[in-house]
Amino acid sequence: MQNIFAWYTTEKKDVVSSQKLLMQSIDDVYEMYISMLALIVDITEYTAHDAAERANKHLPTHEDLNPNQKLLHNKFANVLKQNPEYVALVKKYGINWFSDPELIKAVFNKLKESKEYQSYLAEDFEETLESSKEIIKFIFRKMLLKNANVIQAFEDNFINWPVDREVMQGMVAKTIKNFVSDDPFENKLTPISADWTEDSRFVKDLFAYTLKNEDKYQELIAERTKNWESERIALMDTILMKMAICELMNFPSIPVKVTINEYLDLSKDYSTPKSNTFINGILDKILNDLKKNNSIKKVGRGLIDE
Repeated sequence: MQNIFAWYTTEKKDVVSSQKLLMQSIDDVYEMYISMLALIVDITEYTAHDAAERANKHLPTHEDLNPNQKLLHNKFANVLKQNPEYVALVKKYGINWFSDPELIKAVFNKLKESKEYQSYLAEDFEETLESSKEIIKFIFRKMLLKNANVIQAFEDNFINWPVDREVMQGMVAKTIKNFVSDDPFENKLTPISADWTEDSRFVKDLFAYTLKNEDKYQELIAERTKNWESERIALMDTILMKMAICELMNFPSIPVKVTINEYLDLSKDYSTPKSNTFINGILDKILNDLKKNNSIKKVGRGLIDE
């Protein structure tokens, strides 16, 4: 939807280049996810830097000379940073948070002041992989996602941060939950989708077919909006309706009801307050026309009415 909107609002319209940008924007979500994991790891590793700084004070205290470096040996962080998939992706994306040491230092210093961190250091039982996750969750949710400087760093690096942030959060949370083996090779990172081979084909096809058939879809919309001046219909509403029509006509395994509901949900988040009702009414009429013309082909029982 975002990339189709961008296509409509740019002068140079090149479907192939736009499709490449679309796939890059999805890869950016994965890079964002790996960047957040790397930031968590680097925060734990900053424990050693902090210990070195304290030891080099002009008049170090006993505590400065004997700091608690438990976080440096956090089991989850150590299992993650030895995971070959994670290592390869950090290298692929060229992620290096220590290039901004002041950011990491500021987060770590705030972490040191928290009662949650103090409680973590005070625990005297042997840490397990599962118990080690609690402080990691705290760092992720409270120290990173709520830190203005961290948010600014991600906004600077990822143009779609406001939209993609929620997806990234879910992926990180799932990773923390799913890392259950002390063997780094046994754990798997969270994929961008359950079946990216199939889903990437869907993404590319939906994008290409919507743009390829836009004139045809525009005619269907125009027939049902004769009492509306075209300039009064929000561009986003038009895009959502064209995408919905495309999905109805070209993707036989997706139930009609699922398609309609998905685009109505998108209209609530990205278009005008009245768009949901308007789009629902127009799509309902177009759907009836397509059914009469036998233009909807669905594979499987009930996919047209369900």
